[in-house]
Amino acid sequence: MNTLLTTGDHGTPITLVETANYDSWLEQQSEPLQNWLASTEFKGKGISLVPGEDGVLNQVILGVGDASNHFMCGDLPTSLPVGDYRLEADEAQQKLAAFSWGLGAYNFDRYKKREEKERPQLVLPAQELVDEADKLVQAVALVRDMVNTPAGDMMPQHMAEVVESLANEFGAEFSQIVGDDLLAENYPTIHAVGRASVHAPRLLDLRWGDESHPKITLVGKGVCFDSGGLDLKPAAGMRFMKKDMGGAAHVAGLARLIMSHNLPVRLRMLIPAVENAVAGNAFRPGDVITTRQGLTVEIDNTDAEGRLVLCDALTEVCTENPELIVDFATLTGACRVALGTELPGFFTDDKQLAEDLADSGESVDDPVWQLPLHKPYKQMLKSEIADLSNCANGPFGGAITAALYLQEFVGKDIPWVHFDIMAWNNRKQSGRPVGGEAFGMRAVFETLKKRYLE
Repeated sequence: MNTLLTTGDHGTPITLVETANYDSWLEQQSEPLQNWLASTEFKGKGISLVPGEDGVLNQVILGVGDASNHFMCGDLPTSLPVGDYRLEADEAQQKLAAFSWGLGAYNFDRYKKREEKERPQLVLPAQELVDEADKLVQAVALVRDMVNTPAGDMMPQHMAEVVESLANEFGAEFSQIVGDDLLAENYPTIHAVGRASVHAPRLLDLRWGDESHPKITLVGKGVCFDSGGLDLKPAAGMRFMKKDMGGAAHVAGLARLIMSHNLPVRLRMLIPAVENAVAGNAFRPGDVITTRQGLTVEIDNTDAEGRLVLCDALTEVCTENPELIVDFATLTGACRVALGTELPGFFTDDKQLAEDLADSGESVDDPVWQLPLHKPYKQMLKSEIADLSNCANGPFGGAITAALYLQEFVGKDIPWVHFDIMAWNNRKQSGRPVGGEAFGMRAVFETLKKRYLE
């Protein structure tokens, strides 16, 4: 992806003004500029294109609510005339501008007739600023691309290609377990969910970094399309289920951030990649499956499949006793009801980790919100014939009971955080088009950076 960032000291200047300070700023400007802004009815919000005496664009005024917002320049790549621009600001704001400009340059055009055309570029004073922005933007773009890609082109085998390419780029190890080999290797729940598809289920495994460094493990839900299984979703609920692999996309993006920044950790990333399809061999409501851990699970609803593919992966990663496990999943509609589509919920028993994540999310404009692992709700997962059910016996607290189910497969002394995410923008915002989106990923990375780089 072209982030439209370059280096130099040229370009049309962009002056950044906070809307609340606009009137006082305006008083200090030249009379011609005051007259121009008044005649164009600019009120200190959005952009004003200011011409010089020759009628050529001479300056851009950018009015923002908060000059420390990470998305403040996100609309500029699609709203400014073609040309080179430079922001007249300090280094911190240059970094924010570069990041948001890069995100604003994103365009998922894989299936459109492409027309080569010039677009406005942001000129930065140092290559280091470009490089840092590129690392962040490319990670977000990877998440967006994976989620935006239709399921027919992002099935388990395609996801394997993405992860293998990522491994090759950064010198990581990659392996996978495919189809019936999942049974031979004792991953029964991953196999059960994915066996009805013509696209063989698989477990993708990436390892990177010095083995002597702290072990950080990422697990992502990779349900490439979710029909609901035999408990079939209605048409409206199935329409955007290409995004049900959003958790896998998030951990792939997070892995890219970790590796591109050369974080001193031993990284492992596991993605159980499946399609929850309908066929004669599909798993059924009422079936009992023995998980990798040995716990038996009664299938109450085949549409609660994400936690099934995750539980075997979580069991496996706990055998290495990592310093931290982070999982991402588009797991429940209940979390969206509780927090809306743009605020990811997370669950952890680690109070310091929860505080660090919340603080980091706030600092990088990637907010996250802790929800409780309320232990009494575990009774809702009770089964009369198995160790537990794959979903609760009632409609309430669905995000909590899903997290409690996953917690059953995590070692009690291993720090773990589970993110329940939307992975999709329902509305356009600055630097954030409608479609696939990364939520909470940068908050986690900022937390890891503070722990292992600072």
